[in-house]
Amino acid sequence: MSRISESTRRHKAEAPKQLRFGVFICSTSRYNQLKRGESVKDESGDLIEHFIKSSGHVLVFRKIISDDKALIEQGVKEAMESLNVDVVVFCGGTGIAPSDVTIETVSPFLEKTLPGFGEIFRFLSYNEMGSAAILSRAIAGTCKGKVFFCIPGSMEAVRLCFEKLILPEAAHIVKHARE
Repeated sequence: MSRISESTRRHKAEAPKQLRFGVFICSTSRYNQLKRGESVKDESGDLIEHFIKSSGHVLVFRKIISDDKALIEQGVKEAMESLNVDVVVFCGGTGIAPSDVTIETVSPFLEKTLPGFGEIFRFLSYNEMGSAAILSRAIAGTCKGKVFFCIPGSMEAVRLCFEKLILPEAAHIVKHARE
């Protein structure tokens, strides 16, 4: 790991030790399965939950929603108004298919964007999977003192985002978003 500045070290030390996460899995197929009363296999959601809990953080909610602008907007508003959530993760719907609307829906709500999140995610993805990394539109930003992450739905993307970016920096971001 590279050297970090003294101010960054201090900020991280002052950041919250335990974060409260809200997670939305954006998947029309899984959402429709739920609506039909079928059992749903949500491996990416399971992995996100594992990362959150094993890191000592709290999962406040985990919901499967459709790749639908209205449902995603409703999720953003619900998270923004919640006093019990520090970090919001939207997983899925970040590709370039016409049905992928997570980025377009969440972005207008962000007060500040964190371009480095997507840039570094794509760089790390490129190192692992090659040029297909350019298809990712992962983003992060803040709104009302909360941090929002929009990440791809693949298991590899979830692992990479949580291990390398979200867990190491979320508390630091929340600290600054609330100053």
